[in-house]
Amino acid sequence: MFKHLAKDIPASIVVFFVALPLCLGIAVASDAPPFAGLIAGIIGGIVVGAISGSQVGVSGPAAGLAAIVLAAIASLGYEKFLVAVVLGGVIQIVFGIARAGVIGYYFPSSVIKGMLTGIGIIIILKQIPHFFGVDKDPEGDFRFNQPDGENTFTEIFNITDSIGWGSTLIAVIALLTLILWSNVLSKKGKFFTLIQGPLVAVVLGIIFYALTTGKSLEISSLHLVNVPIPDGINSFIGQFTFPDFSVIGMPEVWITGFTIALVASLETLLCVEATDKLDPEKRITPTNRELYAQGTGNILSGLIGGIPITQVIVRSSANIQSGGKTKMSAIIHGFLLLICVVLIPVVLNMIPLSVLAAILFIVGYKLAKPSTFKAMWDAGLKQFVPFIVTVIIIVFKDLLWGIGVGLALGIVMTLYQSYKNSHFLHKEDPDQGGPRLKMTLAEEVTFFNKAAIKRELEELPEGTQLELNITKTTYMDYDIIEILQDFKQKAINRNINITLVSERGTLKDPENYFQFFEQEKLHLSDNQRNIS
Repeated sequence: MFKHLAKDIPASIVVFFVALPLCLGIAVASDAPPFAGLIAGIIGGIVVGAISGSQVGVSGPAAGLAAIVLAAIASLGYEKFLVAVVLGGVIQIVFGIARAGVIGYYFPSSVIKGMLTGIGIIIILKQIPHFFGVDKDPEGDFRFNQPDGENTFTEIFNITDSIGWGSTLIAVIALLTLILWSNVLSKKGKFFTLIQGPLVAVVLGIIFYALTTGKSLEISSLHLVNVPIPDGINSFIGQFTFPDFSVIGMPEVWITGFTIALVASLETLLCVEATDKLDPEKRITPTNRELYAQGTGNILSGLIGGIPITQVIVRSSANIQSGGKTKMSAIIHGFLLLICVVLIPVVLNMIPLSVLAAILFIVGYKLAKPSTFKAMWDAGLKQFVPFIVTVIIIVFKDLLWGIGVGLALGIVMTLYQSYKNSHFLHKEDPDQGGPRLKMTLAEEVTFFNKAAIKRELEELPEGTQLELNITKTTYMDYDIIEILQDFKQKAINRNINITLVSERGTLKDPENYFQFFEQEKLHLSDNQRNIS
């Protein structure tokens, strides 16, 4: 864990500056106290980071849960909601014990890439108003339709109404600094690798704010990081909220807890899958251990007033792109959140949100590169369609809808491909005995293939000599056998002769297809035992 501190420490600083406004913004978007988001970020970094088996994943409050948390707080009240968060953590640990961590592996690669790209696009779109210093909505409010009647695009189109020139100027300077640092200076020496561009951009932002205060380019407090500033120990402790366990028997609390556990686990597992794909060293995260870690984090977060935690792709990708190598990066970022919230909240409140928007522009671009769209298009429609649908629905609806629809579409396309590939029909030149056709069935033929096979059989012309080859077939549903059995009488009436070619040889028009395939299955089983 300590071998790569030279890379983990700079990466942790970048993740800290990305996580800080997101922790605050997601809490506000969830109608929770801002301090609750910081609690979740600190626990997600220190506790979950320490327990997790992921080397580059970073956990904290997630935008994907904001709508659920918002509804739960409105329905239950905050203290009762915290009980649901604790229960959700316990249920996640039960999921881990039940070895439910494999669920994430059943999502197609096209959907995972669509999720990453969609999140990247959302990050860029949501940061455009911040970049120009005009957006009053909380950072991390990733919903397309906003409570104020606006949506993502109308907010962007209304930028020209009230551009904050100070915010815009320092954002442009920060963005140019980041590009220069990444593409030029980082290759010039070790100093430019150790000191990361985002840190320089933030320092420039603080200096700019200090120099322009009271002048025409002054940045409004609405467009600065807003960390709560305690007056003392008592004031700091007073920011914590504790759950009301007297309501633990309420069904609504348990339903909310289970919903949080299910959605948080699914979002975490998908982020783990995506993060593992981004990891340059291609390490594999133990998913059941990740559920233990997330469950433990949510229990502790709920006990002291925090909102739910998941592994978050925005922070994780920022960690990877900044050179993070081990879990120390996530842990250190958690300590940085804790130290800064306690010791230097005044300095943090001097950071312009437009500078953080410039940093997130780079993160979003790396997730949604144009080359990704080209690569998915080149991979064919089976990959591109689920990918692009996932992207569109994530941008215009939300993360879980996008993943769900993308997965459903991927399954439909797979079934359609299975429908097409159930058999191969080869037509020979007709002779005096009528046309000769050879139909070779696939390795596995299921009820999904019924329509295709039945259609081909029904369209055979009278007098056809049909050779049905099942030498490659290791599994056949009884639905298919029934089709052949039903077709037998029709074949006689239409003067169609059927020859079966199997592992055991060639058989002319068997009397009973059921009996034939039972014997064929026994024959294949004997062969498999002999091979073993």
